[in-house]
Amino acid sequence: MYTSILNKTIVYTIIIAGALLFVFPFVYMVLTTFFLGTNTLPKPDQVFSVKMNFTNYVTVWNKNNFFGYFMNSVIVTSVAMVGSLFLGALTAYGFARFTFPGKELVFRIFLLTMFIPGVINIIPQFVIIKDMGLVNTFSGLWLIYIAGGVIGNVFFLRGFFESIPKELEESVLIDGGGSWRIFWNIYLPQSLPALGTLAIFIFQGTWEEYFLALTIIKSEALRTLPIAIMMFNDKYSTNYGQVFAASIIALLPVMLLYVTFQKKFVQSGFNEGGVKG
Repeated sequence: MYTSILNKTIVYTIIIAGALLFVFPFVYMVLTTFFLGTNTLPKPDQVFSVKMNFTNYVTVWNKNNFFGYFMNSVIVTSVAMVGSLFLGALTAYGFARFTFPGKELVFRIFLLTMFIPGVINIIPQFVIIKDMGLVNTFSGLWLIYIAGGVIGNVFFLRGFFESIPKELEESVLIDGGGSWRIFWNIYLPQSLPALGTLAIFIFQGTWEEYFLALTIIKSEALRTLPIAIMMFNDKYSTNYGQVFAASIIALLPVMLLYVTFQKKFVQSGFNEGGVKG
């Protein structure tokens, strides 16, 4: 009895300590946004005694065309997320349900490309995008983001598609439907948990991407949010209150998407009742 209580106390203490370790930097960041004119990071005792003040948020929102950069990120990320999800799901469906020569070899080559660090690809990608005349356009970014995300999406979704019972396809075949209707009416609805999880990862990865956006986009009017946040760093000093406020605003869409899709996280046994045994 006492041993059980002691074990639970140790476990909960470790969990709480771990949670505080991860949460503290974020709390520190939020509280720092309430300071005005902070060119040095405040000490912890100063942080926890600060009064709530949203001036930095208002200043940041109206400074350096922040709203324009925010909307650029919304457009770039939304199109990249939808395109990457759709193309990845369609490709995974092909690998999961169709047989063709060299299927496994092609799939393994796909996987091999995942091990190439993204930084190495920046120069070849820039040369290709330049030859296509897409430098300084959202289309150039979309092409790289969507193409670069397909491989990981296929790897994630193929196993999920293969777990869907083929018997579910019979109802569509009886109605005279083909492969497209099976994909659209069976596989996509049955895969919403996996697609929701992927949507969060794709959105977060694209929303926070910095180096490719900086390389491809040359015009100031087309820049995305990560570049805009860097503009709050002055040449000789940094206003941490404004930088952190800009970062918090940039985090809001990711948090909103997580709250929206959290119930769609991968669940087991979602289609167990779809087929009678």
